[in-house]
Amino acid sequence: MFGTFLRQHQKTLTRLSIALVTGFAVLGGMAVAQAQGVGGAALDLFEPVIESGFHGFFELLEKQKFVFLLLALAIGYPLGRITVMGISLGPTAGTLLVGIAMALTAKLAFDITYDMPGLVSTIFLLMFMYALGLKVGPQFFSGLKSGGVAFVTIGILVVVLNWVIVMGAVKAIGMAPGFGPGIISGSYTITAIIGVATSALQSGAYTPADGITADQIGANIAAGYAISYILSSVGIILLIRYLPAMFGRNAVEDAKVAEKEMSGGATDPVPGAAGSLTIGFSPMDIRAYKVESDQVAGRTISKFFEEHPMAPILRVVRDGAVIEPTENPTIQKGDVITVRSDVINHIERGLEIGPEVQDPIARDIALEAADVRIGSADFVGKQIQEAAPDVGFGLQLKAMFRQGNQIVAGPETVIEFGDVVRIVGPEWCIDRAAKMLGGRPIRDTALTEVMYMAIAMVIGYLVGILSFTAGGIPFALGTSAGCLLAGIFVSYFRSRNPEFGGPVSEGARSFLQDIGLNMFVAVLAANVGPKVIESFQGPTVIWIAIIGTAAALIPPFIAFVVGMKVFKLNSIVAAGAAAGARNSTPGLNAIVAESRSAAAAAAYPLTYALTTVLALIGGYLAMILS
Repeated sequence: MFGTFLRQHQKTLTRLSIALVTGFAVLGGMAVAQAQGVGGAALDLFEPVIESGFHGFFELLEKQKFVFLLLALAIGYPLGRITVMGISLGPTAGTLLVGIAMALTAKLAFDITYDMPGLVSTIFLLMFMYALGLKVGPQFFSGLKSGGVAFVTIGILVVVLNWVIVMGAVKAIGMAPGFGPGIISGSYTITAIIGVATSALQSGAYTPADGITADQIGANIAAGYAISYILSSVGIILLIRYLPAMFGRNAVEDAKVAEKEMSGGATDPVPGAAGSLTIGFSPMDIRAYKVESDQVAGRTISKFFEEHPMAPILRVVRDGAVIEPTENPTIQKGDVITVRSDVINHIERGLEIGPEVQDPIARDIALEAADVRIGSADFVGKQIQEAAPDVGFGLQLKAMFRQGNQIVAGPETVIEFGDVVRIVGPEWCIDRAAKMLGGRPIRDTALTEVMYMAIAMVIGYLVGILSFTAGGIPFALGTSAGCLLAGIFVSYFRSRNPEFGGPVSEGARSFLQDIGLNMFVAVLAANVGPKVIESFQGPTVIWIAIIGTAAALIPPFIAFVVGMKVFKLNSIVAAGAAAGARNSTPGLNAIVAESRSAAAAAAYPLTYALTTVLALIGGYLAMILS
């Protein structure tokens, strides 16, 4: 029925799909027209497009696959931002739908099938998983400790419900063998289940009945997979994204609560985390004074610091020339000195030096934040108030961390080896203190350490491909989960030693996470889209769509409710656990974007790994019981 409808309205559907890319085709034509006056190279590339119209355009996309991917992103992102009745697709679902529409148009209208290299998909997905792991690392272990039992329960619940819904419906309707494991694979978006089901067929664990061949069963598996995969991929993104809102929860506010609970009440992000090196509010201020007091003139910089440790002199300007404090000059009357101190000190005691002046040269001192690990035994066992006179020149101690946890940094706090101090001040003051403390200052920098990323991803990938076979079923963590865990461990160890695995700017990490997932989705759309057409076989396609959608969405919804109501999980954490239990990386990204926090990812790895194994077992049994 649905297949007949599709064939009858093929032209209409094609026109609707082409509308998504018409504007870009026109722009391409305009570019070619302009290129005629510039050079022949661009004309040689686009001339076939002009001559053959849309057919040529889609042929161009087939030959230049990178253009297809970028076009899917260019249209998918703004499409995902469109809000209707308070609901929007988001960039991931938008990119997926645009990619499918482009692939379907090419197949239906011009019989062009896009085939994107699997390596491209793998690279972008693994980069996304690693970047996500970097974000969530310090929260993962605290989240696992507080909600381990709940996460395991949610994972098992989703797997069991998915299997029961699919197999129960397939048996009740009387669908042919192969559709069951195919729908399970598609509704769970785990392609490996197809391999497991096929293995059961080829090994003889399942013997086809008379009148049906192994090839027919394989075709049924593919049909069940293709249709349910596409519907479940879009549906789970929307479901996970809006689960908290369905129950009256504010995703952003709940995420803040979850982050606070996971941090143990810490006020500053751990080393290496996003925003950790933001200077933020400080009671300290930089002001300039013209020296007129006899109590100040005649003293060296170091002597003045000994007498006034809360008001270090950061610069001396004499006759328009700058004299740096490292030279320890003697202050003279008429000098302009730059003092950094608490605002109260400036107000109450500033005039004891002389009148405050607006001197751009004196006040042009940049401040920055840095994390420094204590690596010198000279300060171990000392209280902060004892160490401050030696290393605290021009610096503010913003936060202190021990074993990845923030601790109270009071005057009597005893310093231990390996502690990390977050200090704010001029660059030269930070470098001086870091040298004395025996550490390397890690600053908020635009540089990103690629070596650590490459090594960590290699290790995560290799761990992911390790597998063993039991009862004919291969078990493996999976490369994506391996790279996610690699990012988690790098981030976790960096919170204890900021020199490990860094620096990684938050802008670079965020871009890697965003572009990685959506490029993966664009490749997926190009490859899966045409397979939908092959699966249109009368009313069967409707049953596949209904069963696949129900199996994809009902289990995580129920699991979310159980997580919130039974285990009292934070709504964002429960949504992350449900996304992992449903094996949906795009779903996780949706709740991360909606909550503006990575708190949901703390629950993801455990449920993801658990259900990957259980779903494979379920797919194998589904084939045998067909």
